[in-house]
Amino acid sequence: MKRKYGKQINSFIMAKSAKPLVKVMSLNVSEFGKMKRLGFMAGQITVPDDFDQMGSAEIEMLFGS
Repeated sequence: MKRKYGKQINSFIMAKSAKPLVKVMSLNVSEFGKMKRLGFMAGQITVPDDFDQMGSAEIEMLFGS
């Protein structure tokens, strides 16, 4: 991130009423690329073919159509 006068900054803090709310930092792309979350349980569980219809009768009874 660059500021108005070309100074390099690593982070900044957003505040409201003089109370810090959020610290915004740049993301190190090389570290982010090493993280693997999606598919971390691939091959360890199975999902039934009718997963999207499971409990549909009970849901319809409770909430109507």
